[in-house]
Amino acid sequence: MAQGNNYGQSSNGVADESPNMLVYRKMEDVIARMQDEKNGIPIRTVKSFLSKIPSVFSGSDIVQWLTKNLAIEDPVEALHLGTLMAAHGYFFPISDHVLTLKDDGTFYRFQTPYFWPSNCWEPENTDYAVYLCKRTMQNKARLELADYEAESLARLQRAFARKWEFIFMQAEAQAKVDKKRDKIERKILDSQERAFWDVHRPVPGCVNTTEVDIKKSSRMKNPHKTRKSVYGLQNDIRSHSPTHTPAPETKPPTEDELHQEIKYWQIQLDRHRLKMSKVAESLLAYTEQYVEYDPFLVPPDPSNPWLSDDTTFWELEVCKEPGQQRVKRWGFGMDEALKDTVGREQFLKFLESEFSSENLRFWLAVEDLKKRPNREVPVRVQEIWQEFLAPGAPSAINLDSKSYDKTTQNVKDPGRYTFEDAQEHIYKLMKSDSYPRFIRSSAYQELLQAKKKLENTLDRRTSFEKFTRNVGRNIPIFPCHKNCTPTLRASTNLL
Repeated sequence: MAQGNNYGQSSNGVADESPNMLVYRKMEDVIARMQDEKNGIPIRTVKSFLSKIPSVFSGSDIVQWLTKNLAIEDPVEALHLGTLMAAHGYFFPISDHVLTLKDDGTFYRFQTPYFWPSNCWEPENTDYAVYLCKRTMQNKARLELADYEAESLARLQRAFARKWEFIFMQAEAQAKVDKKRDKIERKILDSQERAFWDVHRPVPGCVNTTEVDIKKSSRMKNPHKTRKSVYGLQNDIRSHSPTHTPAPETKPPTEDELHQEIKYWQIQLDRHRLKMSKVAESLLAYTEQYVEYDPFLVPPDPSNPWLSDDTTFWELEVCKEPGQQRVKRWGFGMDEALKDTVGREQFLKFLESEFSSENLRFWLAVEDLKKRPNREVPVRVQEIWQEFLAPGAPSAINLDSKSYDKTTQNVKDPGRYTFEDAQEHIYKLMKSDSYPRFIRSSAYQELLQAKKKLENTLDRRTSFEKFTRNVGRNIPIFPCHKNCTPTLRASTNLL
């Protein structure tokens, strides 16, 4: 590929701000030492059957050079470092799309500096389409498209269908220019161009090294917040980094700022934190508790009448009697009882029997207030205040002084959330006192047992109905005699 091909744009401003630029510079320093004529890696031309492979070196040569020149004692560490450099495209295997280093006789080749990632390449899909289209025009085994490249070409052809003719013309023009080059030069440039795209459009399953880490990017924008070096580097040494910006001189914090900071850290200390093991246990317990209510995991009981011949579900809806599972669910928590219409009615009925229904009626009134139109809110706020909170209210509720004072202030400017604090306080009272008494009460237990008996009765009745329907289907029809129309010879008492 000629250097005139415009696959991307390089900008010094972008390069200086890139969080990966420091890594690129360090790698390029090592690559420059590798390419040194005296102390670098020996580059040679290898003869193979009926051809020559120019400007290559082996993977074992790289590992040996890194071990010797970078004072690396462990060959595995040298292999890892070389793999990172290969993944960034500074050298590449000549016959593989996967950019990795192997400590064997696999041949590698250096990438031309024009294609280094430090040039801030951002190639577009149209450029990739031109490259793939050009390779299909060259009938050579080494330039055949891999499976993932063929899929990418087909996808790009569908995406750029309207301007595919223009892409094809560009690819054709580049192919003509490549044919005029020397054979060895063309072979080297083809491999370097392929390695460039292996970096920016990697093989599926490989890491894209051109992506920018969001954490590094945020640290680059706030260099004075960068943590100290793990290896004990001083700030004056780090300031030589081309990406480092000296922190501006800051004024000492004022007393108010220090108080705000103390308050912030106190809030952080009071935050409720759980271990991951406790969170996992809680999720497992929740899943086990609600698994029987998930129709994807457990067949619903009663079954869906649209999918089966069982009409128990409709019969339960007609008689407005909740099933056993529904009643059992009220015992999971107060929220389950409150969000169920029948559950709320039974809970309220129980509290009325104990002459302590004002808390639940207040909670329900506030919930209703949140759903009212704006024009009705002020009037409804006054009604709730007069019924539950005003001095001498007929259904006075028990509030702590803090919640009462705040609610009193909120009533002066009525809104949907005027009673938010009072509602939260009442909710906690019901959850700790009224709701446990409701679950332990004989009324709830009798309701639960009654639902079991009702469902058993319905099961027996529906089973008999199924039996009679099946019998009715299977009763044969016989004609009385030759000239008689068929009649049903069965007792109609079964139906």
